[in-house]
Amino acid sequence: MQHTVCVTGASGYIAAHIIQKLLAAGCLVRGTVRKSPDAYPFLSSMPGAGTHLQLFTADLLTEGSFNKALQGCSTVMHTASPYVINVKNPQRDLVDPAIKGTLQVLASAMKTPSVRRVVLTSSVAAITDEPDSSRVINEEDWNTRSSLKRNPYHFAKTMAERAAWEFMEKEKPGFSLVCINPSMVTGPSLGPGLNTTNGMIRDIMSGVYPGIMDLNWGFVDVRDTAEAHILAMQTPEASGRYICSAKELHMRDLVHLLRSSGFSSYPLPKLDLSGRAGTAVMRVLSWTQPKNTGTFIRTHIGRSVHYSNAKIQQELGLTFKPVEESIVEAAEDLIRHAHLPKKN
Repeated sequence: MQHTVCVTGASGYIAAHIIQKLLAAGCLVRGTVRKSPDAYPFLSSMPGAGTHLQLFTADLLTEGSFNKALQGCSTVMHTASPYVINVKNPQRDLVDPAIKGTLQVLASAMKTPSVRRVVLTSSVAAITDEPDSSRVINEEDWNTRSSLKRNPYHFAKTMAERAAWEFMEKEKPGFSLVCINPSMVTGPSLGPGLNTTNGMIRDIMSGVYPGIMDLNWGFVDVRDTAEAHILAMQTPEASGRYICSAKELHMRDLVHLLRSSGFSSYPLPKLDLSGRAGTAVMRVLSWTQPKNTGTFIRTHIGRSVHYSNAKIQQELGLTFKPVEESIVEAAEDLIRHAHLPKKN
C-alpha cells in the first residue's frame, strides 16, 4: 500500500532527509513550508519530487493552516518547531510556536479521518536540561527544571511534547502518537541552511571557543534520525517516546577528531580548560556570553550526560552510523555550503 505522508517544516534539516527517504520508498509526500513553495528548489529537485512531492504553505500560529496539507494522509510527521538558543522573546519566539504549532497539527489530524499515526519530533531537551553524571537517562525521564528564563529552548520542547500527550489523553483521537527524541543531530545537510548542532561544530572550528571545556553531548546522524521517524511510521507496535542518540562525545574528543581528520588548519581550541580550575573559570566567563548560551554552559559544564538508546534499537530496530563519521561529514558539508572557509 502506498503511504501518503505529511511532513511539516519540510525545509528543515531533519525533515528534508525524511522527505528524501520517503520519496525513495515511493511514498506520496505533502510537505508544509513557511514561504512560497518555489523558495525551496532543493526539495523540488529531489529524485521523485516531480510526481510524489507537493508543498503547501502553512504557519504554526495560524488556525487551520495545516488542514489542506493533511487531506488523504495516513501519517503526519510534525518536525516544524523553532530551534534557536538565543532569542529576544522566548515566549513569542520559542514557546508559542512550539506548543501552538503542535496543537494545531494534532487538531488538523483529528479532523482528517485518514490519519492513523502522528510522529512528533521532540528532543532530549524534553528529557533533561541538567545531566546527572551518575546515571543513564531513559524515556521515563522528563525535564522538570527549564523555564522561560532557564534554557528556554529546552522549556519549549518540553512543553510542546507534554501538550501533545495531554491532547492525546483528553481528546482520544483516532490516531496514535509516537515521539522521537534526538540528541545533537549532525551530518550533511540537503539544504543551504545551518542547523544548531552543525553551527556548534562551525564555532568550534572558527575559534569561537576559548578552550576545551568539560562538556559532553550525545550525537546522532541526521539520516538515522530520519530513519527513526520512518520506522515509527512503519512499526504498528511503536508507542511512547524514543531517545534517538548514538553515542556521547566529550568536547576534547570532538576537537581531537576534527584535528586528526584533516581540519588542523582551522583555529580549533588548544587550551584544555576541562579540569576543576578551568571549569570554575568557564562558569565565570559564561556570564559574558549571550544569556541563554551562558545558561546552557552553567547547567551542563562539569556534568556528563549518558543516554540509553536500548528502546529505539529493540522496538524499532534502528542501527546507528558511527557519529565520528557523521561529524567529519558535517565539517566537510560546512565548507561545501560556505559556512566555513576552504581548508588552507
